[in-house]
Amino acid sequence: MPRVPVTFPDLTLEQLRQRMKAHGVRQLLVKELSANDNSKNQPYLGGDMNVANILPVGDVRAEVTAKGNESLKAPLQFWWLQPEDGIALAPHAQLILYPQYPEVRLSGFLKGATGAPNDLMNVRQAGRFLFMGITGDRQIVAWATAPDSALAREIRALGELERTGIFSIVPLAAGAQTTREQLLAELRRIHLLDWIDSRRMVGPGAYVPCEAPQCVGYTLEAELGVVTNGRAEPDFLGWEIKASEVSAFGRPPAAKAVTLMTPEPTGGYYRTDGVDSFIRKYGYVDKKGRVDRLNFGGTHRTGERHATTGLTLMLAGYDASAGKITNPTGSMALVDDTGAIAAEWSFASLVSIWNRKHAQAAYVPAEARISMGRQYRYGAQVQLGTGTDIERLLRAIAAGTVYYDPGIKLEGASAAKSTIKRRSQFRIHSRNIIQLYHAFEACSVI
Repeated sequence: MPRVPVTFPDLTLEQLRQRMKAHGVRQLLVKELSANDNSKNQPYLGGDMNVANILPVGDVRAEVTAKGNESLKAPLQFWWLQPEDGIALAPHAQLILYPQYPEVRLSGFLKGATGAPNDLMNVRQAGRFLFMGITGDRQIVAWATAPDSALAREIRALGELERTGIFSIVPLAAGAQTTREQLLAELRRIHLLDWIDSRRMVGPGAYVPCEAPQCVGYTLEAELGVVTNGRAEPDFLGWEIKASEVSAFGRPPAAKAVTLMTPEPTGGYYRTDGVDSFIRKYGYVDKKGRVDRLNFGGTHRTGERHATTGLTLMLAGYDASAGKITNPTGSMALVDDTGAIAAEWSFASLVSIWNRKHAQAAYVPAEARISMGRQYRYGAQVQLGTGTDIERLLRAIAAGTVYYDPGIKLEGASAAKSTIKRRSQFRIHSRNIIQLYHAFEACSVI
């Protein structure tokens, strides 16, 4: 059955903004397309893995074709704005990552999609614009426009826009500040509030008191209008917000270990035989004398055999000298003296996990007091990191800067039914966080 041509309106920029916001878009990105950026050649999204920390992706999988071509594929919840109203899913949209080059392509964005701009995205034509709006629930809402459209002219007239990776950021309101300027303005307002009662935001305009140690982050989120929802990435206009307590603003922050992620292994003895068997084989009797308890812990760095567990953290399919993945099906693994894999994390799983880390992050110091109930005040000197990706993470793991520091335990080890606590965490020293970003700068909000 022949395809019925679809007529697309020549939206103004304000109309596009309103339609994007109506579908929950919180950040609007745009890329000017080259002639080769079409459905056949697949639009080029960068010569590094940075885009995987800008666009929200699903569970990444490694793939090897019949010809032996290796890649990582990351599904997208990708929707096209419809010509009249509403949105329609592009069910096959995905990123194809070639970390060995490196290169990232957008694929499958027209296949099976109703009301998609097929005529525009199937041709070789420079100067088209592809818009991608990111929603709060990790969806992408897209629109494309021709080089000679009114919308294209308006985008060009905006001049130099704020950048994130290969994309430009289009303000969601006419004349709005950049996201960086808006973030710093909000942090200035919060700094000037001085002491703030500890609280969490549980819904629009709804707050509850907070008395837990992590309230330093929840309270800052609440002031920024972010609802506490258990996600790993508190989000403000595309920025990850990280607050931490200091003894006093005038003193250098205390050096401490920062937990980056807590991924469960995807392979090895840990998965095939279970956590109980893993601890009994590679763990040790509790060193504090707690009865009938086995532990698996200690700092494991790449290439260093751990004296207690007998395991060595290794990277397979990664070239440390070149700083890139050479085999997308590779992994990070704990290996015993016989060469057996005790626990393993595939590169695909690490890309999925690291995608939850935003490409931009703000680190905010805070003082705490409890004399009048738990309260916080937030400092004027903040740090902004921009541009993180899986390559920077693996580079830090290879160097031993990021290390595996588990806290796995088996209580009641001799009982018929023992209790297992899982905690596979990767950590970094606070002074080394700078190594995870392309740029890291100190800023004053006043």
